[in-house]
Amino acid sequence: MIFGRGRFPAAVESFETAVRAQDADAAERAFARLAQGFGKATDAELVAAGPRLSALLGEVPPGPRAVVAVMAGACVERGADPLACAPALFASALDAFEQAAVFCERWAAAGRGDLPDHEGEGLEETDFERIGFEPVMAWQALPQFEMACVAMLNAPEVRRAVPGRDGLRAAVARVAEMSGEPFKCLAYALAVLDDEPLIVLDRATGAGFALRVSGIGDNFQLHTLLADALIGRGLVAGEAPSAEAVACCRDRAGMVPTTGSFNLVGADGEWIWNEGNPADIPVVDGVRLVVLDPPPYQRSWDAGRFFPGMTGELVFERALAPEESAALLARVAEPVR
Repeated sequence: MIFGRGRFPAAVESFETAVRAQDADAAERAFARLAQGFGKATDAELVAAGPRLSALLGEVPPGPRAVVAVMAGACVERGADPLACAPALFASALDAFEQAAVFCERWAAAGRGDLPDHEGEGLEETDFERIGFEPVMAWQALPQFEMACVAMLNAPEVRRAVPGRDGLRAAVARVAEMSGEPFKCLAYALAVLDDEPLIVLDRATGAGFALRVSGIGDNFQLHTLLADALIGRGLVAGEAPSAEAVACCRDRAGMVPTTGSFNLVGADGEWIWNEGNPADIPVVDGVRLVVLDPPPYQRSWDAGRFFPGMTGELVFERALAPEESAALLARVAEPVR
C-alpha cells in the first residue's frame, strides 16, 4: 500500500481507537500504519497528532510505547504544543526509568554480569521470565525516552511550567549510578536553568557583575557567552569571542572554534569544568557565584549549543557596587590547584 498525504490522521485515529479498546491485534496493525505514515505526514498533521499520541502513552503496551514517545517528541519539534505533550511523556519516562532500576537490581541479583546493551545484545529469552517483561522492555526503551524528553525540554515553557522534572531527574540519576551509563543528554536537559541569577566576580580587579542564565546546556556554552558579556563590554580584560561563536551559543545552527578566556572557579575554590553544566555552580546566599581567574593554559573548543534545539541566553543586568563585590570576594576561597 502506498501511504499518501492525508492518510496519517486516519492512522492516528485507528491507533487511538484500538489502544483505547485494548484490541491488541487492531493496535498492532494500526501502529504499523502509523509508523509507515509518520515520515510523510505534514506539519499540520503532526501538530494535531502530538497531544493525541502523548495522551495514549500510559495505555500503549511496553513494546511500542517508546516509539510512540519518540513520535510525540518529533511532533513537538515540528510545531505541536509541548505543554500539551510533556506531562504524559514525562510520566511514561519516569515509569521507564523506575522499571529500568528494577531491571538493574534483578540483573545484578541474578549474577548476570555486565548489563546488556539497549538493542538487546546480551539478553537471553530466560531473562524475560527471570527479570520480568516490563523491566526488560523499559531498559531497552531508555534511549528513546531520553530522546523524546529532550525534545520536550528544548521548550522553555516546559522547563518552567511542567511538573515532574525533579522526580524524573532523581530516577535518571539512580539508573545512571546503578548502570554506569550517564544518560548525559537527559541529565543535562533536566538540569538546565531558566531565569537563574548568576554573580560573577573578577578576582584580578575585584569587579563583580549580576547576570541571568536561561537555556544554557553546558559550561562551554556558558564560558563563551560570559566572555562576550564581560570582555565584549570592556568590563574585564581578555579577547572576546567572535560574533559567530556567540551566535552559535545563542540560537544559530552549527559550531565554530573559540578559545577560552578564563578559568571558572566556585566560591569553594574548586574549578568549574567546562564539561559540566551551570547547575553545578555552587550557591552563595541563594545565588550561584563564579570567580574568574586567568586561564592556567590555553583551552580551545568548538563553540555552540549543547542542545541544538534550545535557545541559550545570558543577560547582563548590572555591575555590582564595589562594596558588594568586596564582601563577596572576602568569602571566596583561593582556587584549588
